[in-house]
Amino acid sequence: MKPSRDKPNRPWMVGLGASSLIFLLIGLGIGGDTSHGGPSHDSTTQEPKPTTAPQGLPDFVALAKRLKPGVVNISTTQIGTREDTSSFSGQNDWFGAHSPRKQFRQRSLGSGFIIEPDGLILTNFHVVDNAEKITVRLLDGREFTGRVVGTDQKIDIALVKINAQDLPVAPLGDSDGLEVGEWVMAIGNPFGLDNTVTSGIVSAKDRQIGAGPYDHFIQTDASINPGNSGGPLVNLQGEVVGIDTAIFSQSGGNIGIGFAIPINLVKDLLPQLKNGGKVTRGWLGVSIQGITPDLAASLGLSQVKGALISSVVHDGPADRAGIKAGDVIVGYEGKAINNANDLPLLVAGTPVGKTVSLQVFRDKEETPIAVAIGQMKEEKVIASTTETGDLGLTVEQITPEIADDLGLEQTQGVVITAVAPDGPGEEAGFQPGDIVREINRQPVRNLADYRKIMASAAHGRSILFLVQREDSSIFLALRKEE
Repeated sequence: MKPSRDKPNRPWMVGLGASSLIFLLIGLGIGGDTSHGGPSHDSTTQEPKPTTAPQGLPDFVALAKRLKPGVVNISTTQIGTREDTSSFSGQNDWFGAHSPRKQFRQRSLGSGFIIEPDGLILTNFHVVDNAEKITVRLLDGREFTGRVVGTDQKIDIALVKINAQDLPVAPLGDSDGLEVGEWVMAIGNPFGLDNTVTSGIVSAKDRQIGAGPYDHFIQTDASINPGNSGGPLVNLQGEVVGIDTAIFSQSGGNIGIGFAIPINLVKDLLPQLKNGGKVTRGWLGVSIQGITPDLAASLGLSQVKGALISSVVHDGPADRAGIKAGDVIVGYEGKAINNANDLPLLVAGTPVGKTVSLQVFRDKEETPIAVAIGQMKEEKVIASTTETGDLGLTVEQITPEIADDLGLEQTQGVVITAVAPDGPGEEAGFQPGDIVREINRQPVRNLADYRKIMASAAHGRSILFLVQREDSSIFLALRKEE
């Protein structure tokens, strides 16, 4: 099961019956009879609570008092449509073919935290996505109408502004300095329960969970639930080291596997979001793949580390700098490239036009190469329907219009226009916009070629595709089911 973005609805609270609430309260010892040896609640004899944490444990009390004022509740109202089933006018209505659509308002809850005293708030993109109205409530009960000033869907962050002054701020820390096993605290509004604090440890770092192109999550067992989205994950120094974003769950509730966006991935983007509302990312102009032990041995690498260049975009930044297919990038501006996923993050966060130093392994030697970083193009969206097969791929003949949209010089080939969720094509890594150039080493010049080759492909055998993705080529393989 894929990790889920938490986007709760308030009606969950209605589902808790009175008996459930009473049970919970009794279980916490609230309202119990003290005449049978229970603790006395006489204010004249009650011992004061300790003001410091037990020896060896973090002082979560002080940490919560310091940080909770900077954490906010974000509620949104969104407009949606659904079938109006209150009346049916004809037989087809039973199948939804002609049912009228009815608008409705959907409300959801999330969290956020203040990063500037004039009311600038950081949260998740999916918390405020398509919101008609945003209401921000502070710890002291004050409510403000928020407006989105910047978003970046790729890493799921958004900046929201409210008109306020002298607000408490949650300071940003250094997520790179986190260690696995380190204590952390999550603050937010799980299931609409305001100002909830939970604690745990950092379970893992650099997690790739399939949520986007720049996955690099912090994994934690601090309890994160629907409604925590956008809230801070903080270290024992009281600094925000992550943004609570997703959970892995089969029930919808926390099972000890939560994910937070590292704050270092966000900090460099904040000026762009604040001033321009969107992010411009750096571009190197290469296709890369990970290093396996066999590849490391054949290339002469002493360690299984680095990003192997599989292709170079003609006249792109890397090409102009002299980087070649077969090179292995092992360092970027003094930072080690431990695996292929490290490189896209570093390049994307580099200002366009900046010249950076790459440490490149070639012919069993490391060489520094300077590259002027280019600007990443916006991804193109293709929507069409035509040939759909049992592989979960929808393809279309490339027309002059499609070729122009994709920036292609020729109209030969077919393009993937849709990939069925959870189908064989998606599992193999196909994406809308991929251009099929070969299947099983046979050229695909048109839709007829595609159909002919696919029809002759043996069931139960792996099918090898050569696809063009933007300015690079990659091989993908999937199996035609029996």
